[in-house]
Amino acid sequence: MTDRLFELTFLLAAPVWLLMIVAPRWRGTERLAASPLTVLPLLALWAVFAVPVLPELWAAVSQPDLDAFRALTALPDGAGALWAQVIAWDLLIGQWMYREARRLAVPPLLMAPLLVLTILLSPIGLPLFLVVRSLWASRQQRHAAPVAA
Repeated sequence: MTDRLFELTFLLAAPVWLLMIVAPRWRGTERLAASPLTVLPLLALWAVFAVPVLPELWAAVSQPDLDAFRALTALPDGAGALWAQVIAWDLLIGQWMYREARRLAVPPLLMAPLLVLTILLSPIGLPLFLVVRSLWASRQQRHAAPVAA
């Protein structure tokens, strides 16, 4: 059962990611991406994984220690809890990136690979997006500045 729940974790997030990547201008995508409630099913799965390993999880997070995290990830439910947390966090990051890109009018063809990268490796996708966001924001400011006569 743990294996199926582990697989379900990403499958719950995938539709939101898919819409942000392939249908970024659809109004339904905008509404969905604006809602933090998209992570609730993932957090429910986190709880299912976390409850059986709560002592080990608490030990690993209350006094961070590499050996405690190794022990936690060696447990199927421990690895599942960490995976669900990562997927939920990545989804929130992706939704914020999507909304910022829409606000700044970053082209969807530029955002699509950044969102895919964020799904796979958010520690790379997010900083790259922050660079794009900064460039786009300064570009908007230059275009919005009044022309001196």
